[in-house]
Parts: sequence; structure tokens; C-alpha cells
Amino acid sequence: MVQAILGKYEHEIDDITLIPSKGGAFEVLVGDNLVYSKLDTGRHATIDEVMESVDAIIGPAPDPENT
Repeated sequence: MVQAILGKYEHEIDDITLIPSKGGAFEVLVGDNLVYSKLDTGRHATIDEVMESVDAIIGPAPDPENT
């Protein structure tokens, strides 16, 4: 999932941090915005779910063919 996010937003992301945890937690934040929480949903996110949530916060990545 990290590769997908970095691949799409490499020019928008200053840094990315992975923090291991216990208890089955899996959360994705963009800045201070929580975009997905396994603790809240009880299931793991799909890549598409997370990408759509990131798009909603930072906007869709530019199309490389139109730049």
C-alpha cells in the first residue's frame, strides 16, 4: 500500500512514516486527517479505499501525460 501511495503522490508527499503497533491496529493519516482505521471498521482497507480517501484530502495526482 505504501508503494501505491508513493507511486501516485511522489511529488506531493514530504515524508511517510510506518509505525508498527500491536493489537491489529492499521490506520492511515494524511497530515492530521485520519483517512482509514481498522480499529473503527474491524477490517483491513483495500488499496482503492485508501487511495480514494487520500485523493479526497490532497486531490487527485496530476496526469503525467498532461504535464
